[in-house]
Amino acid sequence: MDLGIKVKKQKYFLAAAFLFFGLAAFCQKENALLRQGNRDFNKGDYKEAEKNYRKALEVNKQSEKGQFNLGTAVYKNNNFEESAKIYTNLAGSTADKDVKSKVFHNLGNSLLQSKEYEKSIGAYKNALMNDPKNKDTKYNLEYARMMLKKQQQQQQQNKDNKDKKDDKKDQKDKKDENKDQNKNQDQQKPPQDQKKISKEDADRMLEALKNDEKKTMQKVKKQKAKVQVTGIEKDW
Repeated sequence: MDLGIKVKKQKYFLAAAFLFFGLAAFCQKENALLRQGNRDFNKGDYKEAEKNYRKALEVNKQSEKGQFNLGTAVYKNNNFEESAKIYTNLAGSTADKDVKSKVFHNLGNSLLQSKEYEKSIGAYKNALMNDPKNKDTKYNLEYARMMLKKQQQQQQQNKDNKDKKDDKKDQKDKKDENKDQNKNQDQQKPPQDQKKISKEDADRMLEALKNDEKKTMQKVKKQKAKVQVTGIEKDW
């Protein structure tokens, strides 16, 4: 019985030893890749650094250092949308206040580069909640607020310019509409003789009209007299 217990203890010891050495090997491989990524990063080779950080995360997906460094390398490669996703995920998983502050700071930077100023302000505020004394975060927060104000002013100016442009277009459309209406009215009017006449010609035309009027009146009087005479004769 005692021998059997010793054998079991030896088996448990060997299993624990294998587990320990296996974890140590994984840690060594992860750390080696992280160190290589750091060397590449410090040389300014951010693409190569990104590759090594991704390899380190293949060894240990939960590595906070690997996630943080990958986010920084991705940020340096101007992929701000992905870096924001990486930092957002890390911010939700880490409990370390110091790490959380740095993660939110970098998240704010990623959002700032994407011109998402309102969201970046929120990220910087979260960073300061975890590290209220961070001067860099305070500076970036004020800068983000300034950029948000400029963005809002620009949006308002663009809106005002669009409204003015629309008003001018409406006024032009109304003028064109009135012009078309006047044109149609002119077309409906009888054509007029645009030829100018002299005063003498005008007087002669007026005299002729008067003479024609006299002749017409005389004819009307004659017709009336004839009718009257006929009627009188009938009445007798």
